[in-house]
Amino acid sequence: MFYSKFKAHIEALLFANGNPISARKIAQIIEVPSEHVELLIGQLILEMANDIRGLTIVKVAAGYQLCTKPELSIVIKKLVQVQDFKLSSAAMETLSIVAFKQPITKQEIENIRGVKVDKVLTKLLERQMIKEIGRKEAIGRPILYGTTDEFLKSFGLNRLQDLPSLTELLS
Repeated sequence: MFYSKFKAHIEALLFANGNPISARKIAQIIEVPSEHVELLIGQLILEMANDIRGLTIVKVAAGYQLCTKPELSIVIKKLVQVQDFKLSSAAMETLSIVAFKQPITKQEIENIRGVKVDKVLTKLLERQMIKEIGRKEAIGRPILYGTTDEFLKSFGLNRLQDLPSLTELLS
């Protein structure tokens, strides 16, 4: 394929950016049609599936990201002391409510949880798991919250529609 020479460009862009990049954005940067970028990424994924390679390309948050293979996590942990960013059960409950009910206000979250959520919301905002996405057309115009691309990345989701349905979770 004529465009094969661009595999190195794609790999370099994914490495340098660190965060997911859409095929459309890659296509704009390297000036190649996005359908060719998708094909080239598919070829790179196949090439990286070889046991001697330590990296892979993962589709996440509506883009592609260069990642280490999961089976090499032990080696990576030895390289750096990873700061533990576990969320408390209160934060996970609040994040779940936001994910499934967004857009949602603080008052609506508190009504569901039955407790104040000021500190938890602040923590989730700091960790960029949620963000302010607007204001509700109601008295006082309360802030509406929704999840972020960081949320999608953290949970290995490509889009919100990949969340399991509430009925699946409750069965």
